[in-house]
Amino acid sequence: MILDEVRRAEAREATIAIRFGARVRAMRLDRGMTLDALAAAAGISRASLSNLERGEHSPSLTAATNVARALGVSLGELLGEEDRRPVVTIPEAERPVFRDPATGIERQLLSPAFAGRGIEFIRATLPPGTATDEIRPYHPAVDKYLVVETGTLRVVIGGEVHVLGTGDAFYFRASASHRFANAGPEPCSYLAVLDYAPFG
Repeated sequence: MILDEVRRAEAREATIAIRFGARVRAMRLDRGMTLDALAAAAGISRASLSNLERGEHSPSLTAATNVARALGVSLGELLGEEDRRPVVTIPEAERPVFRDPATGIERQLLSPAFAGRGIEFIRATLPPGTATDEIRPYHPAVDKYLVVETGTLRVVIGGEVHVLGTGDAFYFRASASHRFANAGPEPCSYLAVLDYAPFG
């Protein structure tokens, strides 16, 4: 039973990696970008981007986000075709999941790919003692809304530290480098909404 669940999870990850890679390549070519240009814009190596486009491995959380930003789209838009149905159900088993093999940090996309809608809804889980890589500032800045489901979350924004407990909600404008860390002995999970809507 457990082995079957592991195999299903691995197959799901492989499918997501292949789909993600194909979309990255299609969008890169559509924009007339070379592998070198996109790799430089996303802050990853050319070899890593090439492997990612071939779907040979699931990208890390930071790499996936940085590639999406370098292409000028949200992670949701990069994952699949736009879905404009008035009601959308995303079964738990079909959620796109990005898992960083080095840290075990997991990011699940909870929102459908509404291109141009400007909202991304995610659930992140950080094992004890782990932290995300430094996330570069968003230009233009986006609004981030968080609520901690379980555990203790440390949010570092431009060197300023904020410690959140279970049930705490938090808002910030992502105009400075920031990162998230599990500040407790138990797994930490939080929900986040990223609002890409232009300001003004």
